[in-house]
Amino acid sequence: MEIRNIAIIAHVDHGKTTLTDALMKQNGGFQDEGLSMDSNDLEKERGITIYAKNTSIFYKDTKINIVDTPGHADFGSEVERVLRAIDSVLLLVDAVEGPMPQTRFVLKKSLELGLKPIVVINKIDKPAADPHRVYEEILELFFELGANEEQANFETVYAIGREGKAFRHLGDKSEDLSPLLDVILEKVPDASFCQRRALTDLAKPAFDVLSNKMSAQVFNLAYDNFLGRMAVARIYSGKIKSGSQIFVKGEHGTRKGKVSKLFSFEGIKRVEIENADSGDIVLLAGIPDIYIGETLCEDESVEILPHIAIDEPTLSLNFLVNDSPFAGREGKFVTSRQIRERLQKELEVNVGLRVDFSAEGGSASGGKVYGRGELHIAILLENMRREGFEMQVSQPEVIIKEKDGMKTEPYEELVIDVSMEYSGGVIEKIGKRRGIMKDMVEKHGIVRVIFDIPTRGLLGYRSGFIIDTKGEGIMSSRMTGFQEHAGEIKKREYGSMISMVSGKAVAFSLANLQERGILYIEHGTEVYEGMVIGNVLKGDDMSVNPTKGKQLTNMRASGTDEAITLNPVFILSIERGLEVMGHDDYLEITPKSVRLRKRYLTEIDRTKAQRE
Repeated sequence: MEIRNIAIIAHVDHGKTTLTDALMKQNGGFQDEGLSMDSNDLEKERGITIYAKNTSIFYKDTKINIVDTPGHADFGSEVERVLRAIDSVLLLVDAVEGPMPQTRFVLKKSLELGLKPIVVINKIDKPAADPHRVYEEILELFFELGANEEQANFETVYAIGREGKAFRHLGDKSEDLSPLLDVILEKVPDASFCQRRALTDLAKPAFDVLSNKMSAQVFNLAYDNFLGRMAVARIYSGKIKSGSQIFVKGEHGTRKGKVSKLFSFEGIKRVEIENADSGDIVLLAGIPDIYIGETLCEDESVEILPHIAIDEPTLSLNFLVNDSPFAGREGKFVTSRQIRERLQKELEVNVGLRVDFSAEGGSASGGKVYGRGELHIAILLENMRREGFEMQVSQPEVIIKEKDGMKTEPYEELVIDVSMEYSGGVIEKIGKRRGIMKDMVEKHGIVRVIFDIPTRGLLGYRSGFIIDTKGEGIMSSRMTGFQEHAGEIKKREYGSMISMVSGKAVAFSLANLQERGILYIEHGTEVYEGMVIGNVLKGDDMSVNPTKGKQLTNMRASGTDEAITLNPVFILSIERGLEVMGHDDYLEITPKSVRLRKRYLTEIDRTKAQRE
């Protein structure tokens, strides 16, 4: 049987998972109408893909292995490792938005690996869709990223992913996605005969895959409660058998292992098999210390495959044991040992993450965590709190590097689509955060502005951007690399409203406090000394008493019992907390609550710390 291996790559919300779901439904991959590739609870809630997932369909006696990838820049490491295991990519682009920052990132990685993408212009049924303009923009992007003539001569398919329809040419009639599948069979090489190309020299095969010796590379990890750690691997040559002894080659030498169980993907189900041939993507168990990028081979003489390089993290923050007055009330796992063990487990499957367990903080520290962005860290924290962990984290900081005696910091390309009426305020705010405008285009009352901005300047602006654009703006970014340090950036224009007592907040007190700023807590919320209950519109911190009730007397007078009306509060989520917190704050995260607190709880300790 012939095999085709493809990945679907695109910017966030351009329709990757919807298209994959439609392919599965039309080709027997899903037995149940309600199923989707986004199976994780967080993915369903947020409507985004977080983890790369494998599936397969059968079309015209050919097995097509499909990898659905995340579109958000923070999960770029998921995409990078997948691209090494497949033979072509479907590059999805929205027919209205056109190429966006993450489109550029994933396309650049694909072209570097010598892949020849198939372009799918999706959502052509949108009222403002302009497929011809988008096609020209994609072609421009290919040349800008250094595509060779063969790559730039890409095949284009038009699609309406939601309805499950694809067209070879605009104006064609079609009722399903078979035109797209026909292009995949026609243009994607048969995986059984594909030659592995070295990353350094794309013209030269790294080794001869026509040799019968088994060779495979791990590009993803999975975990099973009964089988333990499992590896998703692409077989480049030979045949892999269940129960066979193999060699595992990595950066730290060669070791022996045994394949205890072997699975193939059929739809979203795992099917146990006895053996698998060259070109297939399989899931194998039996090697507890397997890692991404390692080479599996039956003979020690087989050459090790090029290592899968992952882009460096850009943010760091400390994970600490929760030592607030409310510590241990809600969480099951509260000690530094438990937090460290959970982070070590996360490192096994989350390759974009780094953890320094020797970080300062002694026994109270879970470790210093390095991630790809705020969302990357927030997803980890959300997963941990749902598992019953309780902890606190420090403010995220960008990673500053020394290069040739010069301080450098990560920069991002920021693309903003916003109505003309809001553009002035947005440009002014980003200018204050050291953003430099590179381009500005206006079309149908919508302005697209492109900036170069330090990651430091972008941190904490997302919620402000929603307010500035009344929720109508679109903002996306991608990391472009390390550049010269931009100097001081003053972002925080407001101070903290800090509780100076412990107790329950009352409406009478909150009604007076809401005139001074924005509150994070509601009537009846338990507070403690040092907890941040809101922000103050003036720049200085303010200690307040949210538990103070109304002084009751026996006298009655008209007008003294007016109804108290409280404004809706700014409810803290993990992402919002990471955005609004200051350098002297901790974000306390428990299974049921997210609270902001000062590092030093009492005013005397805070004053002492400022003097030092």
